[in-house]
Parts: sequence; structure tokens; C-alpha cells
Amino acid sequence: MRLVHVTFRFEYTDAIERILDQHDVTDWVRYAMIEGRDRDGKHDGSQVYPGNMVALQALVPSARVDAVVEGLREFRDAKRAHAHVRVVVLPA
Repeated sequence: MRLVHVTFRFEYTDAIERILDQHDVTDWVRYAMIEGRDRDGKHDGSQVYPGNMVALQALVPSARVDAVVEGLREFRDAKRAHAHVRVVVLPA
């Protein structure tokens, strides 16, 4: 079992959840609308630093981790606007 930690901009929540669904990942927790910083700067929901970040953590069976990470990588690489997506895989 692995813990997959993903951070991304809140507007991509549905897309990230769809990727998890495609790989039968059903055990996850999402920390929505949090403040953060990515390659484009700070995001804290204010007019000065618009937007918010999301952190999603999913428990993924070891045999499916590579496929999940590849799905997230494909999403990240599909558009320049997705370049801020970050994925970390930890033992659980």
C-alpha cells in the first residue's frame, strides 16, 4: 500500500478525482480550498493572490501506483495550465 499525495489548483478537482476513479482508487481524503504556492506564485483566495490549492491523499495498492501516477502525469503534461500538479508517493 502507498500513500499518493497530490497538490493542484482547486479548479481541477473533478479531473483529478476522475483519474483516481479510472484506477479504482476509492480510499482518499481531500483538503479543499487551502492556501499554497506553486510555480505561478501564492494562492490564498484573495484578490492579490487569487485561487486556492487542493491537497488530496489516496491510499493506493502498490500494484496500481504506477498506473495512477502515470494517469496524473498525463493530465499534468496535457496542458501548460496543468504544470503545477505535484505528486508524491510514500510508503503506507
